[in-house]
Amino acid sequence: MKRFSSLLIVAASLATVAIATAATRPHYGGTLHVGVQEAPQSFDPAASDGPGFRSLSQLVFETLVKLDERGHPRPLLATSWQVEPGNQRWRFQLRGGVIFNDGIPVDPASVAASLRTANPGWKVFALGDLVMIETSSPVPDLAAELALPRNSISRRSEGKLIGTGPFIVAQWDAAKQHLTLQANDQYWAGRPFIDSIEADFGKNDRDELMLMDLGKSDLVEIAPEDIRRAQTGNRVVKASQPAELLALLFTRDAQSDDEVRMRNALALSIDSAALNNVVFQSAGNPSGALLPNWLSGYAFVFPGGGAGAAALRAKAPQHLATWTLNFNTADSVARIVADRILLNAKDAGIVLQVSNSETADIHLVQLALPSPDAETALSELALEFQLPAPTFSTSSVGSLYAAESALLQNHRVVPIVHLRSAVAFRPNVHGLKLLPDGTWQLDNVWLSSENP
Repeated sequence: MKRFSSLLIVAASLATVAIATAATRPHYGGTLHVGVQEAPQSFDPAASDGPGFRSLSQLVFETLVKLDERGHPRPLLATSWQVEPGNQRWRFQLRGGVIFNDGIPVDPASVAASLRTANPGWKVFALGDLVMIETSSPVPDLAAELALPRNSISRRSEGKLIGTGPFIVAQWDAAKQHLTLQANDQYWAGRPFIDSIEADFGKNDRDELMLMDLGKSDLVEIAPEDIRRAQTGNRVVKASQPAELLALLFTRDAQSDDEVRMRNALALSIDSAALNNVVFQSAGNPSGALLPNWLSGYAFVFPGGGAGAAALRAKAPQHLATWTLNFNTADSVARIVADRILLNAKDAGIVLQVSNSETADIHLVQLALPSPDAETALSELALEFQLPAPTFSTSSVGSLYAAESALLQNHRVVPIVHLRSAVAFRPNVHGLKLLPDGTWQLDNVWLSSENP
């Protein structure tokens, strides 16, 4: 698990190597055709957290810092950074020679303006050739937080967001859910190998796999329950670590000790192992933790569903035995999951009733891991679930465990299973890398000729 505590990271030498390498990058050409399951309303880097959308948006919108496979901060638009004692004041040295995709130079003032928009609680300003960030409280992992999509550096021009990445948005059709990206010839790290990317959103992976078999699609996002089936045929499948949390979210805090017992009984009643094995075809890890075990190292300490639900239920008064449950009724898998949860709860003497209302007592949610940095991921999950922001006394596993335990003691979230995400692609797609958190790295993808 990553633990970031360095006061200074300097990577100017890496920038020199990157620029030298950029000048020698080959141009293979071609168009990559991609199918993504999500259906976003805009192509804004903060519009969605799913791995497919996130991976495409990172080709257009870059951050000051990126995270490597182990969650360690690495230079991107910033070449180095320094934090003062107290972890409340940070200075970032920007990479020189970077321009926005419309030709406007990236300078400290434009970077500061972008970060202020995304983080109104921060003080962000240009200081010579540096960007200074001041926070109201210590943020030891601010470098990792800056790698989040919402902290992408962009400028708005004629109602459109302009990024700095290796691809430029040539067309975005929200009605047809279609995106066209063109290679950026002026990209600071060198032109991409391919010419363009055509992406269709809101697509069923089974339909997209058929298109792939017909040679009309190159790369498809695969739902956890379809990973096994996708491995058949003339295609390559890569799966991430379990990086999507399936959970129940209560819309309010528990009002009494009796209700706490009821919530614990509901959590124990859910047969998460059966959900994983049957519904999701063993594509995940049942868990009672917010963070997956590969990231925290201790998720096994939080048990999932099991015996004892009926005993807890018997200790609570009868009038607390009914809750309403909301889920995405258009999602057939979510419906199956909800049906199984309803049956498990009924066996424990708990009545759940399906509701289409946003004010239902409980919501069935599925959320992609926000970051491969453990502290940042936990903080973002708390923000998404409207829980108190976690505090970390030190950069240690013990501190992380204490913070997660405190969030779970709130009894607002019932984790069920961590699911893998996956992609399937044709054998002529090369250079694709799938990170542990499910993010696709597409910046070095190239296409070869089909085998006869």
